[in-house]
Amino acid sequence: MALGITMLIVAILCGFATIREIKNRNFFAVGFAGISFLVFGWFAIMTIFVSGAPSV
Repeated sequence: MALGITMLIVAILCGFATIREIKNRNFFAVGFAGISFLVFGWFAIMTIFVSGAPSV
């Protein structure tokens, strides 16, 4: 669960970085931040979905 939350925090920070770099018109950084946002966001959601719910 801690791994999923950590990756979710990183994904949120990558989202903020993507928006900031769009404003600065630095499209190379937009690409890296956008891809990082998608990858970390996907892994965070899937980690929380698969192993985050307690089993009964």
